Amino acid sequence: MRVRHLERASALSADIWDALFPASYPFTRHAFVVALEEHGCVGPEIGWSPCHTVLSDDEGIAAIAPMYAKGHSYGEFVFDFAWADASRRIGRPYYPKLINAIPFTPCSGPRLGARDDAARRQLAARLPSVAKASGLSGFHALFLDEADFAAYRDAGMVERNDVQFHWYNAPAADGRAGYADFTAFVATFTSDKRKKILRERRRVAEAGIRFEVRPGDALSEAEWHRVYALYANTYAERGQAPYLTTEFFLDYGRQPNTPVRLVLAWEGTTMVAVAITLEGGDTLYGRHWGAADHYHSLHFETCYYQGIDYCIARGLRHFDAGAQGEHKLSRGFVPTITRSMHWLAEPRLFEAVADHLEREREYVGQREALLDEHSPYKRVAGTTPAANDG
Repeated sequence: MRVRHLERASALSADIWDALFPASYPFTRHAFVVALEEHGCVGPEIGWSPCHTVLSDDEGIAAIAPMYAKGHSYGEFVFDFAWADASRRIGRPYYPKLINAIPFTPCSGPRLGARDDAARRQLAARLPSVAKASGLSGFHALFLDEADFAAYRDAGMVERNDVQFHWYNAPAADGRAGYADFTAFVATFTSDKRKKILRERRRVAEAGIRFEVRPGDALSEAEWHRVYALYANTYAERGQAPYLTTEFFLDYGRQPNTPVRLVLAWEGTTMVAVAITLEGGDTLYGRHWGAADHYHSLHFETCYYQGIDYCIARGLRHFDAGAQGEHKLSRGFVPTITRSMHWLAEPRLFEAVADHLEREREYVGQREALLDEHSPYKRVAGTTPAANDG
């Protein structure tokens, strides 16, 4: 097996790259990774230096890892600022570090594209040594699916957990794919929680705001510019520059058969809010949101209830609405554990982090159980609220 590194994903053809990654997960597809690079979302000048790793043998490419050398810890959603501070305190630079991740995408899924499990495990085993040979402080693999998690665990890395909130389209009693409609979904709630949800939806409807969900390639360039202005406004309110660029959306969002789905909120003829989502396989991924002004309950309707409506209508099983947000719990999203894996070159720091993560995992497990107790779903004898995940 031979290892080489690519400064751009476009150095490989889409056919070669995509043959190793599942079509059902849009974020590791060639089109998404390339669009980030070509339109100024990542690059050395902003602290995301692509260095994708390719494992090959005599039969061709066996595995690929989308990778970046990072000069900071922003845009990852697995927070290691305390580790960086500890490294500084013992006189060791923490940056740059090496990560196997998708920029700005805290959605669990494949991070290693491989023709078989043996190739996946060989690549996972080599990546910490790649970081070490390059003089980097460590290697981090973020938001892993089960197969990649197992490969990195066997490579000697340590696990970090966190909790997100996901919605699942529970199977109906008559054997159908899921809920018949939103009414059937909220019928599984306790009375007070159901009334709260319906009141929030009613407030938005009474404000005269209407909604539609459209694929990205069905929007005009002018409409996409409006979408971007709403998206950028969210960052401006926090005093940040947007992670993604106008050019990225105008390219990736308008490609034929793009997985991008826009939840558009209209007041009259004016687009006043948007939720930018992607559809892949049986899952809707909620990624970004923006609004022109503050409307009562509009965020919940645009980002959550419209997405649930869409999943029910399309028969999708799963809605991953993004990182963090305990407010999702009362709206039918259940706590879901995410996993990342970590290796640090400095032995003292690695030992301290490993000890911390062992205790943190116990805390996260306890937190997940406690959150389950506050689920809005009616309790059925012999089940837990999370049983609604199908």
